[in-house]
Amino acid sequence: MSRAVVYEEFGGPEVLELREVPEPHAGPGEVRVRVAAAGLNPMDWGIAARPEAAAQFGITLPSGFGYDFAGVVDEVGPGVTAFAAGDRVHGGALGRAVADHVVVEVPGALFPTPDGISDEVASTLPVAGSSAAAALAAIGLRAGDTVLIGGAAGGVGIFAVQLAKLAGATVIGTASESTFGFLRELGAEPVAYGPGLADRVRAFGVTAATDLFGTETAEAALALGVPPERISTIAAGPIPPGGVRATGGADAEPGALARITAAIVAGELTVPVAAVFPVEKIRDAVALQAGRHVHGKVVVTL
Repeated sequence: MSRAVVYEEFGGPEVLELREVPEPHAGPGEVRVRVAAAGLNPMDWGIAARPEAAAQFGITLPSGFGYDFAGVVDEVGPGVTAFAAGDRVHGGALGRAVADHVVVEVPGALFPTPDGISDEVASTLPVAGSSAAAALAAIGLRAGDTVLIGGAAGGVGIFAVQLAKLAGATVIGTASESTFGFLRELGAEPVAYGPGLADRVRAFGVTAATDLFGTETAEAALALGVPPERISTIAAGPIPPGGVRATGGADAEPGALARITAAIVAGELTVPVAAVFPVEKIRDAVALQAGRHVHGKVVVTL
């Protein structure tokens, strides 16, 4: 038997249960990963809490939980040559990641974990890293830009801020005042979100923007005269305001995660892990992450 976090009804953290389940095995074109860590994202508890969100991703009850994971390949199915038993990997498995074992297709959302990156850090990369890379690529971010990043202290924001700095941009990040010091450490100039945002950032000369939380930052950038094609959103739905660009992790360029892991190994990008919980404390981990007051990523270990 193996363990997995599952839920049989939609709701908050209280619906999540750690159960023994039949041990999965790799079939043709698949590998099995012994999961060491799983990084949490807003989409995880959003899917578990809202039937309409689950339907968008094709999730039906009962379901497993989570997407991001990291661990070691421990079983290789026939026909697989890209990975071998013992390889350290990280990747995504929608609705199945928080479990002792995950079986994934190859090729698919599975990537090598370089030496020098822990499983805890690797497990935070697939959704947030890909989403940040896609958000910046959609606006053609370049050296010399002054980019306004909405939700800069969140799970995607911590990557977007640092990737923008590495690209040679000046970063203005919206956040609550309690995170201002944290954002300055990442290299951003923090500003408070809320009414009047456009007026507060007008003097910075914003040339591009990405909204990682809703539409407030996108609307402020439009009000400042930033062209719609230089504004992106990842959480405003398929038709964001004013013709700005909707994007997400699936749109990330090939090699985006490899470039992020290389930057981590080189010491150019850091991943703040705010809290680590054993899988037995999955409800506490999700409650903390869903509260949206944590600075950095929340990770569950198995």
